[in-house]
Amino acid sequence: MSERSELSVQDLTMRFGGLTAVRDFSLELAKGELVGLIGPNGAGKTTVFNVITGVYRPTSGKVLLDGVDITGWRPDRVCKQGIARTFQNIRLMRSLSVLDNVIVGHRLRLKSSLGSAILRTPGYVREERELIQTSLELLDSLGLVHYKDVPAGGLPYGEQRRVEIARALATRPRVLLLDEPAAGMNPQESMDLCEFIQKVRRDFNLTVLLIEHDMSVVMGICERIAVLDHGETIASGVPAEIQANQRVIEAYLGVGYKNVAAN
Repeated sequence: MSERSELSVQDLTMRFGGLTAVRDFSLELAKGELVGLIGPNGAGKTTVFNVITGVYRPTSGKVLLDGVDITGWRPDRVCKQGIARTFQNIRLMRSLSVLDNVIVGHRLRLKSSLGSAILRTPGYVREERELIQTSLELLDSLGLVHYKDVPAGGLPYGEQRRVEIARALATRPRVLLLDEPAAGMNPQESMDLCEFIQKVRRDFNLTVLLIEHDMSVVMGICERIAVLDHGETIASGVPAEIQANQRVIEAYLGVGYKNVAAN
C-alpha cells in the first residue's frame, strides 16, 4: 500500500435514526487495485457506496480521494473529482441509443454554458462534435461501437451492463465502483464480464471497488476482499484467506463453500 491511497475510507459510520447500517468501516485502496466488498444482503455494502459517492453524508468518518477529503460532497462534485459508479439495477435510459447514453456521461465535462447550448454558438457546436467523436471512440475501445444506434433497452442483459460501465467511464474516473455487475448473469456471462472488468481496469488505469455475490467473480479477479456483516467488518484479506476464514464461512459463504474451496 502506498503512503497515500487512491481511495481511503476512514472509520465510517452511517446511522438512520436508531439503525446503524455501517459501523467504523475503514478501507484503503492503492492506485490500480481491484478490491471486493462482500457480505450478506443488508450488510451495509451499498450504504458504503452511497457514502463514498455523496448520496449520503456519513454520521461520522471520512472519505478521501487521492488525499482530498470529499466527505459529504454532492454526487456530481464527487463524480467530477474522479469517482464513478454503476448500480445493482441497471439505470440506462432505455429508449435512448447506446451512443446517447454514453454522451450523457461525457456531458459531465462539458465546458459550454446553458446559454451557449440554447444559442448553439460555434464553440458549443464544436464541443458537441468533439463529444460525439469521443463517445464513439470509447465505445469502439470497449467493443460496443456496433451497438451505437441501438436503443439501450433493446440490448441483451449482459451488453446493457457493459454499456452502463461505458457510461461511467465517459465521466473519466480514477476510481470505479461496481455494484453487483454480475447480478442475473449465467456462468458464461459472468466469466465474460470478469474479462471485461480486467480489460477496463488495465486500459483505463483504474482503481476498482466491487460489490458482488457471485463468488466465482469475486475470488477470480479481486486482489483483496473486505467482508461486512451487520454493518461491521468481520474479515479482510486475499481471496484464499477469506475462503478459509471460519467467521466468513458461518456468516456468508456457508459450510458447503468451505468444502468446495478445500478440494
